[in-house]
Amino acid sequence: MTNNNKQNIFLRIIKGIVQWVLYIFLLLNIFIIGSGKLYLYKAIIYNFPKIDNKEIFVHRIVATGTGIEFPMSSDYCKTPLPKELNETLESLKSVAFVVIKDDSINYEKYWDGYGKDSYSNSFSMAKTVVGILIGIAIDEGKIKNVDQPVSDFLPQFKDGLAAKLTIKHLLTMSSGTNWNESYSNPLSVTTEAYYGSNIPKLVANMKVVDEPGKVYKYLSGNTLVLAAILEKATKMKVSDYASEKLWKPLGAVNSAEWALDKKDGEEKAYCCFFSNARDFARIGELYLHKGNWNGKQIVSEEYVKHSIQPADLKDDEGNQIDHYGYAWWLINRKGHQVFYARGILGQYVFVIPDKKIVAVRLGKKRGKVNGKFTYSDIQAYVDGILEMYQ
Repeated sequence: MTNNNKQNIFLRIIKGIVQWVLYIFLLLNIFIIGSGKLYLYKAIIYNFPKIDNKEIFVHRIVATGTGIEFPMSSDYCKTPLPKELNETLESLKSVAFVVIKDDSINYEKYWDGYGKDSYSNSFSMAKTVVGILIGIAIDEGKIKNVDQPVSDFLPQFKDGLAAKLTIKHLLTMSSGTNWNESYSNPLSVTTEAYYGSNIPKLVANMKVVDEPGKVYKYLSGNTLVLAAILEKATKMKVSDYASEKLWKPLGAVNSAEWALDKKDGEEKAYCCFFSNARDFARIGELYLHKGNWNGKQIVSEEYVKHSIQPADLKDDEGNQIDHYGYAWWLINRKGHQVFYARGILGQYVFVIPDKKIVAVRLGKKRGKVNGKFTYSDIQAYVDGILEMYQ
């Protein structure tokens, strides 16, 4: 075979591959446009969510007032990181690690160009923020209590099983709705919520298909419903309510930003609250002090107490759960009761009450699954913190 023949065969193969790629691309575009799932373009471009992809969204500012820095401990950064804790932090691409001990910053470290004012996506730690706002709205009488029916605010939930749905069921992840909590499926409603532009439509399409209040099933859509309730109850956007009732009273140094589904739209309330490690720590400090901040009760002690107690629910295998309250995760580690907020890439606010410790870890990766509802890095972080302050 001559070189010319070989070259012609090679060119035909390349041409065939290009034609198939163009054909697949054309079919993909026809599917996306025909299905109306235009969010898939953004999902394809940006692929998996990242902690620093703030620029792909429009935001609403969660304004702060007069920022008040945390005091610095007299032994600031004098306690060394245990070897295993440091290895875990570095191997999972951490960008921030801050420990508040006795209400002062005792230790902090940053990586990869991040600092004390650097923004990071909270991912699902935002669910905890929404849970706190629900408690505040109850204290203000804008919501009667956690047992108030969702249909009092959102009439689409007034019929059938949906009529039994309460705010507590949403807080405890026991709504029985048909939300598809899939992060890898580009066609799932969770992917559409992240990259899409119509949160109200997704809430309107939610159906209660199982008896509420029976089985724990983690669904991000529950928090979107809570946000819709907050907006109805307070007559304020969720970000504005968070600013007035939480971020300003906590003395946050930096304003936060909450991603919206579109310009002047609705908050992606189940995720996408952008802030920094020190200001995230204020959420833990508030609950460490049972809802009180410098003498002012921001959210009632009673609500805080119920928030960090295991919900009276079973999982899908019939086992009693002990790991979730009102949008707070729970763990018992080495005899210490710990509650924490968490996000999908290992964003954590840990609270260890008996040690008077709040710790924040932000980063780009989380550990491997270690049990049905937990990950290996959670134990590593808690164990390392306990070793630092034993």
